[in-house]
Amino acid sequence: MAFRQFSSVETPCVLLDESKLQDNIRRIQKIADTHHVNVRPHIKTHKCLEIFQLQEDVGAVGITASKTDEALTFINNGVQSVTVAYPLVVESKLNRLITASCLHQVDLRLTIDSFYGLEVIAQVAKRHGKQIGVFLKIDVGLHRCGIVEDDPLILKLATAIQEESILNFLGLLSHAGHAYGAENRDHVWKIAKNEHQILSRVRQKLEAVQIEVKEISVGSTPTILASDTYATITEIRPGNYVFMDRTPLRLGLIQPQEIALSILATVVSVNPEYFIIDAGSKVLSSDQGAHGIAGMEGYGLVYPLDCFEDFGHEMIISKLSEEHGFVARRNFDLPIGSVVRIKPNHSCSVANLANFYVVSNGDKIIDKWKIDARGQVS
Repeated sequence: MAFRQFSSVETPCVLLDESKLQDNIRRIQKIADTHHVNVRPHIKTHKCLEIFQLQEDVGAVGITASKTDEALTFINNGVQSVTVAYPLVVESKLNRLITASCLHQVDLRLTIDSFYGLEVIAQVAKRHGKQIGVFLKIDVGLHRCGIVEDDPLILKLATAIQEESILNFLGLLSHAGHAYGAENRDHVWKIAKNEHQILSRVRQKLEAVQIEVKEISVGSTPTILASDTYATITEIRPGNYVFMDRTPLRLGLIQPQEIALSILATVVSVNPEYFIIDAGSKVLSSDQGAHGIAGMEGYGLVYPLDCFEDFGHEMIISKLSEEHGFVARRNFDLPIGSVVRIKPNHSCSVANLANFYVVSNGDKIIDKWKIDARGQVS
């Protein structure tokens, strides 16, 4: 496509800075290479084949996905190793996932935290005659899915997996998502350290009874940015790192200029309190932080297009309706028709609300990338 200026693009649109994106991808891969761990990025953030290709080009070993149809989008486009870091317990979803993995000869890795999950995975795997790698999900503090370290269920499940010939016990998987609600970088570092210690203790307990733990896989962009050791870890699964957003910025883990994803919007109305823009909750989402953690004021940072990242012109989206954003006015004016640029609270949810990324290089539009797995939530 021909190069265009930002001001020529219809709004609202999701803008992706290709240079910043690639810098973020290389940053995490460098951390992994330095500590001799694999990167298996969580594609729920970007849901885009072009972006995964950039990740794979620098060393990613496969993908992490949340949902069946999300994973299938990538399997059907040639990805050869997939971890679904989500407890799949519905037979129909497992059936189509394992069917595709057999067809494409994919290394499929699933996650369990219950006997129910173990049994349904084993049943479907036997039907297809495909051995499935399985992780035990360990709860390291988010208290969402997973098993806490002192629960006897860990040993019982690991033993049952070992005894089931159609399953291959891979090891332990965790997600320290509560780090998104941390106070600062030091707090994130402590959460990451605690995660590693919990996983190490669980591994020791299992190996003491001759259950081999081949892999230990951790996720969460904040903990990976804050960690300084990966002694017990074999794999990292960050997702948000490709784009970044206001959360790692708030935690002191990145600089403002490292956020690769922004939203262009237009001022459509003006009143004494607000500039009204054409980006509401259907574009920005209503998140004020990941995992329902309300860690930030408002719903995004807003700048006039020609004053992007200028603190003197920074504004807050203080309210959202479905199609409108309410930008709290400061001591300057913006005429109707002005284009603004927004740094989102949570880039992952923004990406899933759009059909494509408008890709930029500097202040020029250079491409458009489809968000291939957008809306794939089954």
